[in-house]
Amino acid sequence: MSSVSVVTLAKGRSAHLRNVLRGLERQTQKPAEFIVAVMQDAPYDLPEVGFPVRQIPVRSAELPLAAARNAGVAAASGAMIAFLDVDCIPTPGFVADYARGLGELDGLLMGEVLHLPERATLGAWDYPDLARVAEKHSDRRGPPASGLEICTDYRCFWSLNFAIRRATFEAVGGFDERYTGYGGEDTDFGKILDRRGIPIAWMKGALAYHQYHPHHMPPIHHLDSVVRNAELFEAKWGYRTMGHWLYAFKAMGLIDDTPDRPIRILRRPDAADLALTGQQAHQPYTNAASVIRHLEARERDAAEPPTLPETA
Repeated sequence: MSSVSVVTLAKGRSAHLRNVLRGLERQTQKPAEFIVAVMQDAPYDLPEVGFPVRQIPVRSAELPLAAARNAGVAAASGAMIAFLDVDCIPTPGFVADYARGLGELDGLLMGEVLHLPERATLGAWDYPDLARVAEKHSDRRGPPASGLEICTDYRCFWSLNFAIRRATFEAVGGFDERYTGYGGEDTDFGKILDRRGIPIAWMKGALAYHQYHPHHMPPIHHLDSVVRNAELFEAKWGYRTMGHWLYAFKAMGLIDDTPDRPIRILRRPDAADLALTGQQAHQPYTNAASVIRHLEARERDAAEPPTLPETA
């Protein structure tokens, strides 16, 4: 049975992290270890479990997501690496599913993700409780009915829950650490794999439950880093990534993204922007598509001439 190291990036969200650890304790195949790339000053106070847990400090003025993933792999011992966001609870077959999938395909595998509403993980939760209330993301593709299914577009890569053989990760050089802050580093990694002919695939299984937390989508609270990383991607590959977010930012009047010119930030997000993009308590997730549809409808309404009353 191949060894699988689980890597999580963490800053804050200690309750979420404890739920990740609780999920890993219940695995049918225990992880070789749990590596926490800690992106804050102090390590976490975590309970003892039946497998090694190591906390690796990765500090930066901005979220060092790319560097933290690389540091997690460098510290890991497993032949396979499963990456799981700090807000995702692995189901009991998570590790075993990835071990089996990576045994079949040398590529990047993306497990299933379902989203939980607020308060779903309060108290002594169990998996049947989570399954009853979890929802599929309306704008994300579901898993195949069984096995693996190759994705032919590298932009399908979603870094919330994925796994790759350690040797393959190291052979491509890991994530580009020039990406700092939020946005773009995962699409860049998908592009690297695509250029190297390494397949990206969805898989049935390796399910994780995404825990509720307030968020903004599109991520206007990360406006500066999204703009900066989109321009880095363009300098590297010849075109910009995160186009749907940039489109929404432009529709909101936040940026000017005229082609062949540097992106200009025109103003800072205000309270109305935050209200429009923010996740509400009744929502298990947020999505940029719904905000874009709202913005487009608002633009159409503003462009339509007023209807004049009929005259006798």
